[in-house]
Amino acid sequence: MVKKPYPRNDDIAEAILEVVGIPTLKPGDLPDRVRRVLEERGFYTGLVTDKRVWRIYETLVRRGRIYDVLEVVQELGEEKEEQ
Repeated sequence: MVKKPYPRNDDIAEAILEVVGIPTLKPGDLPDRVRRVLEERGFYTGLVTDKRVWRIYETLVRRGRIYDVLEVVQELGEEKEEQ
């Protein structure tokens, strides 16, 4: 039996880019859909947590690689103003 490779952050980012294009995607579905895409590509997804997926999504938005289509990333300092 061959061990499946662990996905790197770049692999997760590519999966996010693919999944974000789905018009009916809801924020709660993002981590599960990303894991499903990674599994289809032959990766072991047991260690891919929701937090890791969201951290990479936020990084992609802040670097301008994708638009925040799910509208979940807060602007820097916006959180402090609300408290």
